[in-house]
Amino acid sequence: MSEMKLGVIESQFADLIWENEPLSSTQLAKLSEEALNWKKSTTYTILKRLCDRGIFQNNHGTVTSLISKEEFTALQSEKFVDDTFAGSLPAFMTAFASRKKISSEEAEELKKLIDQMKG
Repeated sequence: MSEMKLGVIESQFADLIWENEPLSSTQLAKLSEEALNWKKSTTYTILKRLCDRGIFQNNHGTVTSLISKEEFTALQSEKFVDDTFAGSLPAFMTAFASRKKISSEEAEELKKLIDQMKG
């Protein structure tokens, strides 16, 4: 999977696929026309680009995802922490909490997640 990044419009397009898959490329073109005001050629160009990135596939006219929206979001989050905080989750949390305090409920939820994630 080459580039796990989407622009704003690409994200809206990807959401159309994730919310409606599996769907035919013809259905996708109609949805894109309605939601994004795109021509068929624009839909196919962007679809090809996202297929080349390994996010979706167009197999004989049926469009499906190769990774779920949740997996995609997780990959983006991991890349952000890797690129911005040298992969350090504590450094990310420190930066995040320095500007936005978390509630007691969020703290408890994070503790539970950490306990679940421990080896």
